[in-house]
Amino acid sequence: MTTIPVSEAARFISDSSADSIPEPSGPASLQQTPAAFPFRPGDRVMVPPYGIGVVCETCSRQVAGRQAAYYAVEFPQSSSRAYVPVAAPRGAGMRLALTSRETPRLLCQLQHGRLSLPPQWSARQRQVTEILVSGDPFDLATLTSELRRWNNGRGLPDLDRQAFRQAIRLLEQEVSGLEDLEARQVRELLGSAWNEGPQ
Repeated sequence: MTTIPVSEAARFISDSSADSIPEPSGPASLQQTPAAFPFRPGDRVMVPPYGIGVVCETCSRQVAGRQAAYYAVEFPQSSSRAYVPVAAPRGAGMRLALTSRETPRLLCQLQHGRLSLPPQWSARQRQVTEILVSGDPFDLATLTSELRRWNNGRGLPDLDRQAFRQAIRLLEQEVSGLEDLEARQVRELLGSAWNEGPQ
């Protein structure tokens, strides 16, 4: 399995370290209840900036001499497996993936979202990077809408174009597997955005 480097808050461990490790015992043990484990096997989750994965299990791992509970997340489009600490999934930005109930709002943001981006390159890149790293689908849709407007108006500099394409890829992953009308419209709009340019 491939190891994906991420922040300390979301330690990813190579599958080669997955030899049987006993569950922790004593008062520090985590009980497997919905309160302790808000994500369940089979849940589609977003782990930014790497995309959509599926929780396959909750397991115990030893890291730096300490045992802790981890969510094992598999990414369908690759052979990678991620281990995200149960104690801090939000610190990794891990969240449930978008559902069909939310795609109408996503489509609206993608079509009409406005974002005030700084004219200075360095300040703009900081703001854009924060949005990409957050993985929030509605912020990504608003960013995509704004950069698409820039792209169609005067074209995008290289780094802005890279950010635009990354946002599109993340949104494409977000709606993959959803078959409601708005999800299909989102995919069509994103597909068109790849090939657009100054008009």
